[in-house]
Amino acid sequence: MPVHRLWHLSNFASRLRPYVTTLTQRSVSSQSATAAGTKTPFPEAALSQKPKSPFYFDTGYALFAKRPSRPFPPPFISLPSGSFSDPLSTHNRSRDRRPYVNGEMIRGITNGDDAVLVSENFICANDGVGAWATRDKGHAALWSRLILHFWALEAERDASVTSTVSSSEPHPIEYLQKAYEQTMAATSEPNEWHGTTTACAALLHYNAKGAEKRPMLYVTNLGDSQCLVLRPKDGKEGDIVYKTTEQWHWFDCPRQLGTNSPDTPKDNAVMDKVGIEENDVVLAMSDGVVDNLWEHEILENVIDSIQKWESGEGGRGTGDRTGGAGGGMLFVAEELVKATRNIAENPYAESPFMERAVEEGLAMEGGKLDDISVVAALCKRRKGG
Repeated sequence: MPVHRLWHLSNFASRLRPYVTTLTQRSVSSQSATAAGTKTPFPEAALSQKPKSPFYFDTGYALFAKRPSRPFPPPFISLPSGSFSDPLSTHNRSRDRRPYVNGEMIRGITNGDDAVLVSENFICANDGVGAWATRDKGHAALWSRLILHFWALEAERDASVTSTVSSSEPHPIEYLQKAYEQTMAATSEPNEWHGTTTACAALLHYNAKGAEKRPMLYVTNLGDSQCLVLRPKDGKEGDIVYKTTEQWHWFDCPRQLGTNSPDTPKDNAVMDKVGIEENDVVLAMSDGVVDNLWEHEILENVIDSIQKWESGEGGRGTGDRTGGAGGGMLFVAEELVKATRNIAENPYAESPFMERAVEEGLAMEGGKLDDISVVAALCKRRKGG
């Protein structure tokens, strides 16, 4: 590594981690939050702009925040009505508490410092670096959410994703580069806010070569969030057919986008085209999951949840429950978050993060308490697709 590059990273680290981490410390906030759903909010105009792919995601997500998310600062959220002359209708923007940027409702949902987005063709899990909470003007949750928002917006606007005429393929790294540049602009003066985030997303498209169309997954990753593709077999077991590779500068310092970071999407993001099959399960997860569960544990948990769903457990479905369809991905995500929390909050458990820490010569035992974000998506073919 060149000397100037080494100095740059050291300077980056000193600014990014202005505190001493005690690896054995673990506590759960009394205000920790959980949430779950099938899709994150989208404006009606975006919902009417259907992707052209003959395939779609049947989705669910579940979240656990180790501490509540910080409110977004102005101008990213509308202030409440401040005058008796303001309209009192809840439909008026003066009383709208949803966050906006550049006139657009910010896509996705925040989970602690994480952010996730769930739609029928695009899922994303970004992990904001919590150390920014100790710095003046630091707001990692804003950064993780804005990167996600602008990334999804670029995908929505690209004709290769939404047009039924275009034959070109999508370019997720280009979308992410534009999202990064737009986030830099949105968080610069006069609205200066600092932060960094990892980025991981899967865009569902298709391969149009030949007479038969097959689902194609465009997975983009920068940092240590993770995307897994699981293929259940006979309802009793399954295989991991794809996983992203974690990107690190050094232990517990992943590649990340934002303030003072040398990383950029065009130079450091990795995009893989993954041929998948109907009924494959795609997971997008923050490192709160993969630091606490090994891959085989994730696979076993998902397969077990699908079996329970097919047998009628897990709540009311919306139709055929085969393979986790009809609402089963919500149950899958919730069960995976529960399993992750069991390790994260256990001071005596064995975990992948503990194993890595010991390899680095650091004294640690138990799980790693962190924000936990899981998006589960089942690949399905549209009727007539």
